[in-house]
Parts: sequence; structure tokens; C-alpha cells
Amino acid sequence: MDVYICPATDDYEILVEIGEGAYGKVYKGRETRGKQRLVALKKLNIPNAPETGIPAFMIREVALLRKTECFNHPNIVKLLNVAAILRNRTLDLTLVFEYIDQDLTTFLASAPESGLCVEKIKDVMRQLLSGLDFLHTNMLVHRDLKPDNVLVSSRGEVKIADFGLARIYSHQIALTPCVVTLWYRAPEVLLHSVYMPSVDMWSAGCIFAELFLLRPLFREFSEARLLQKIFEVIGLPREEDWPAASPVPYSSTWGMGAGSPHLLPSLSQQENDLLSQCLVFNPAKRISASRALAHSFLIGP
Repeated sequence: MDVYICPATDDYEILVEIGEGAYGKVYKGRETRGKQRLVALKKLNIPNAPETGIPAFMIREVALLRKTECFNHPNIVKLLNVAAILRNRTLDLTLVFEYIDQDLTTFLASAPESGLCVEKIKDVMRQLLSGLDFLHTNMLVHRDLKPDNVLVSSRGEVKIADFGLARIYSHQIALTPCVVTLWYRAPEVLLHSVYMPSVDMWSAGCIFAELFLLRPLFREFSEARLLQKIFEVIGLPREEDWPAASPVPYSSTWGMGAGSPHLLPSLSQQENDLLSQCLVFNPAKRISASRALAHSFLIGP
């Protein structure tokens, strides 16, 4: 396997590419000095810099990770270093993270057909909600929580990653249409309304269901179909709960019925109760991360 010195800094060597996005690639690497720990190197290429400047989302991700760094929370991925170099009018920005073996998508793909045991589901959710509670307490909204952005180490550590869409919360954040990957997108985002940190709790609820099902709960490929699927599961909301700021009008044709307290028939009453509180249509009535951590399903034996 080829090993070469990372062009952004000689403190790390790149071992293998492990992912690719719109703005760059992610590599597995290793420190060349000290403990020689494994690291994840997120290399972002910015053409025509410095004329165009560094994209706002990149600055935001670094700033928010720096903000969380001093707290050293066990369920937030650690940013170890940031390095930048200008080459031929292209800015190479490298973010160096602790290396985690896999994401939750990979973890679930390797689960037995019989599914995860309840204790494992509890453990994953406790850690995920602990990370979310930390973010929300510090006025941070992740805005793109999904299994791909939840890392799971070989020791069972769960860490929230990828803060490219994260924001510091101010009262009712203005809409950004691309927020949250479609299958984990809360109704208020689908309805192009304002949203709060509870947008992350809807995504956490979708992940909670997926831990049982081993597949996404809401797997649709358009916003309209996704809304219809959501209402099939949770029931059509009351008109007074429909966001007034939404350009999408309320209509009884979106779905039928008032929903069931048992969203997934295969789940126990406790499991369905926590899931239903995460998947409340009205974001102001949705359970918070701190209250979810105190739910009887997660604190019970």
C-alpha cells in the first residue's frame, strides 16, 4: 500500500482513501510523530482561493468544532488539528480528526438478521442523545443527523460527526432548504418553515426506529411522498399544529386518521412511547434530548 506524506502537513501520513464528498476526500492516516495514532483526514479543496475565500460552511464547521473541543465530550468526534496550504491558487484545507472504525450505516449493515439486542439499542441511543444534549445545551444545532454522520468505534463508542451544516441556535433559525438528508428530515423542514434544535430530535427518532428495523423508517425520494409517508405513520396532524409560516397549505388529503400510539407494532409500549415523543409533528411539543435520556426505556433495566 502506498504511503505518502500529507501535503498539508508533515505530521501525518495518508494510508488509504475512505470517502469522498462534493468538496474533497476523507482519508485514513497516521501520525508520523508521538503516539502515531490513526486519524481521519478530511481534505477540502477550494479553487480560486483566496479570491473567492473559504466557503462559509467550512469556516462554520471548524469554528463549531473548536467551540466543542475544550469540553472534550465523549460523544462528539474530536478535531485534532487544522492545516491549510495555498498551491497554484487552490487552497487545500485539511481537518484532522480522531479515527473511528465505522459509521452507524456500516454498523447496521453488519448486524445479524435477527436484529440488534435491546441493550445495544439502549446503549447507542443513550450515547447519541448524550451528544445531542451537549450540543443543544451549548446552543448548537447539528441539522444533518443521520447514520452516516454517527460514528461507532470497535469499543462501542458513539460519536456525532460532520458539522458542515451545524449552526449556533438563535430563536427560530431561518430556513436553509438543504438542511438534513431527506429520509431524516423533520416535517417543519419539509414544509419550509422555521425550525428549532428539536429538528435534531426528529432525526434521532428516525435513527431510533432504524436500530430496530435495520432499514430507514421513512425511505422516500421526494418531499411530497416523504410527508405522506410520515403522516401514514404518525397520523395527519391537527390544522392548528400546521406551521403558519409554511408556504404549503394544510389539507386533509395529506393523510387519514389521528395516528396510533404504537407507531411500530413490533416495538414494546415503552419503545413506542419514546419513539412517538421523538416523532411529534409539532416541534415545540417534541421531546428534548435531556428528557429523552430520562425516559423509562433508557433508564430501566
